[in-house]
Amino acid sequence: MAHDTTHGAHSGAKKRIWQVFIILSILTIVEVVFGIFKPDFLVHTDLVSLSLLNWIFIGLTIVKAYYIVWAFMHMEHEAASLRRVVVWTSVFLISYLIAILLIEGTYIQEIYEHGYITWDF
Repeated sequence: MAHDTTHGAHSGAKKRIWQVFIILSILTIVEVVFGIFKPDFLVHTDLVSLSLLNWIFIGLTIVKAYYIVWAFMHMEHEAASLRRVVVWTSVFLISYLIAILLIEGTYIQEIYEHGYITWDF
């Protein structure tokens, strides 16, 4: 009678899928709870022109994106150099996009608050 060795691999894969599901669910639940209740101390505390709550959302979103890439794109099984290239490129790109959004958003807010700036040439 042949021994089925694939059962152990399938149960390990199922365990890994459930683990990823639970971690991503917990992060999403934390985001939803913060979004529903919006604690005053997080909403009214500014850090670099953005409320602390928004920074928490940005951080949790980046963690979720990293974990999705790590688990579903199987980066955990790749060579360390490839992981660094993919992760660091993503981190720098996301950081750059956040900086651009904050800078441009602050500029637009100043225009709305203080009126349009006219240039006399």
